[in-house]
Amino acid sequence: MRKIVYALFLVLPIAVFHVQSSFGLPAEFVEIVTDTQYVPVAQKLIKEAKTSIRVMMFEMGYYEDRSTTPSNLLIKALIDAKKRGVKVEVILEVREDADRTSKRNRHSGKILSDGGVDVIFDSPQKTTHAKLMIVDEQMTLLGSTNWTYYALTNNHEASLLIRSKEVAKELTDYFNQVKAAGSKR
Repeated sequence: MRKIVYALFLVLPIAVFHVQSSFGLPAEFVEIVTDTQYVPVAQKLIKEAKTSIRVMMFEMGYYEDRSTTPSNLLIKALIDAKKRGVKVEVILEVREDADRTSKRNRHSGKILSDGGVDVIFDSPQKTTHAKLMIVDEQMTLLGSTNWTYYALTNNHEASLLIRSKEVAKELTDYFNQVKAAGSKR
């Protein structure tokens, strides 16, 4: 028994140090983005993107009867970025049943796909609740904000804009894992 306790005292500090160090990534710049600040920040990121945009979103709404809603403008900006040569990939949540989120995301996914954007729907066995955008493998916008009318106009939302190649790389790896488990269905 003493040998086991002794081994734990040797291994536990090493394990704790390893876990803690895996969470520390450098960042050049971090900005807090709340409520209605989100749309102009996201639009600027999309407009200034040069090589790539990756978006992972729990819920994205495109509203046919309200062409200038913030989410419609962001979706159109992604399509415009694709047309100017930026690689644009979007992962959206869907479920087996026809719930509101799945219906919205399938509709938004069709608008994006029709505009040339690569759209992947996540695996129905997992809920993709992430809300993130990675631009040019160095800027990440990550937080609570869905791309829906109320999230972008009325809700209290909190996000972070992070300039860090290391953060962007980790989240791109995560994005690619989720993408690999999804489909274009």
